[in-house]
Amino acid sequence: MQRIFERQHFEGFIETVPAYNALAVFYDVAIIKHRYQIEISAFNFVKSFTEDLLAELNTGIVIKPEAIIIPVYYNGEDLESVAQQHQLSTAEVVAIHTAKPYRVFMIGFLPGFAYMGKVDERIATPRHAAPRANVKAGSVGIAGLQTGIYPLQSPGGWQLIGQTPIKIFDLQKKDPCLLKAGDNVQFVAIGKKDFEKLNEY
Repeated sequence: MQRIFERQHFEGFIETVPAYNALAVFYDVAIIKHRYQIEISAFNFVKSFTEDLLAELNTGIVIKPEAIIIPVYYNGEDLESVAQQHQLSTAEVVAIHTAKPYRVFMIGFLPGFAYMGKVDERIATPRHAAPRANVKAGSVGIAGLQTGIYPLQSPGGWQLIGQTPIKIFDLQKKDPCLLKAGDNVQFVAIGKKDFEKLNEY
């Protein structure tokens, strides 16, 4: 739905912010009133516009989500612990984590932080009871059935299994967030040398 709004929107549209089962639509009331000369409220105009888009979506318009490859050096502080909790080897945890693409459900917590899933139940692991005070930018973690990447250095309680050398959030770029809701993300395991060569941090 967010991508449809990006392609087909009304004058006065500002942006959409998706969550798991909701979409916030931000708009300029004055522009809508001036441009469309409507008798109804701007809210009802946007509501009607959104309902029409939903109707189009239900008629079979399909927008293929982007497939984004994220290299990961699986050296996380919690990798061994995650493996032990599930009676797996660390290599098995990596193989399971990289076996399938993950859908980006939403962006939140930090700018560019993508909540992705679902993680295979064989490696689904609860977050730490007490979060770490400092998690490195680029850290890849697991929390229950979700996986995610810390875009910035911050506190965090996810189980850290690796690190990507790719910047997930970069204010120097026109579009600072690498990932968007609806994207498909495929993690690919890399070694230390490749991590150092690709490291953007």
